[in-house]
Amino acid sequence: MIDRVNRAGSLPFAVQLKALLDQEARYQPKLIGLRIIESAQDNGLRMTVKLRDFQVRDLLSLTRFFSFRAETFSLAVNLLDRFLAVMKIQPKHLCCVGLCCFYIAVKTLEEEKNVPLASDLIRISQNRFTVHDMMRMEKIILEKLNWKVKAPTALHFLGFFHSRIQELVEMESKKILNIERLEAQLKACHCSFTFTKIKPSLLALSLLALEIEDHHEVDEGPALKEALDALQESLAVKTGDLVCVKELVAKCLVEYSSTKCQKPNGQRLRWMISGRTARQLKHSYYRIAHLPTIPEYSC
Repeated sequence: MIDRVNRAGSLPFAVQLKALLDQEARYQPKLIGLRIIESAQDNGLRMTVKLRDFQVRDLLSLTRFFSFRAETFSLAVNLLDRFLAVMKIQPKHLCCVGLCCFYIAVKTLEEEKNVPLASDLIRISQNRFTVHDMMRMEKIILEKLNWKVKAPTALHFLGFFHSRIQELVEMESKKILNIERLEAQLKACHCSFTFTKIKPSLLALSLLALEIEDHHEVDEGPALKEALDALQESLAVKTGDLVCVKELVAKCLVEYSSTKCQKPNGQRLRWMISGRTARQLKHSYYRIAHLPTIPEYSC
């Protein structure tokens, strides 16, 4: 049976937070496995940080291609990182693993009518494995993850924390934090291996802290900072840890905005679809739109 995150929106904030934090640790990638990936040499024989990041960018492109929710992408990345941390896979199998993690996330979170056929996913990504290969790999992934699929992701915490801060501040302050911009920033962080070893709750808090810090000169800045401090206290996060992760996020976003960087939200889809393939797909599958940039600050 597939495990699911309990959603209890009517419960007090402290109760919901405790439940999420209790589950968070059970859905983290194994640190020892991540360190093995981090230390691997780029010789084509071992899974590496670079290969992982390339695969995540492909999943981001697929997410946009099908107009799936950000939560689907975030869950797919969680599944991929957890699997890579427990299995020593060969680079040649990475595309199949990544696509299967994506497909599991899609079937878990998207409406059934929007779930594409496995054969369509294979055609679009121009991979040479079969539907049978995907079915076997999907079974392996689910078994290795003990069928625990619906993880509390950084996106889940980001939305939860954003709502909490909105509850604690006045109306004018509510306009400062743009959730779409924060979600786009999180997508950029997902594309960097650096954040695989950081708790989702801490990553979400750091994104909010960095955004509030950028607005410290506005009139609503102190109120937002006070709400953030209350949230940090509830999480029992040390200031040093928050500062450290916030600096990593800032560095990631600077690289993201650089013209030298292959931007996760500005990257062209690498999949070329033939006329024959296009005719076999639903119309909505090949209405490709460019990935959006991170929204600017709201006025």
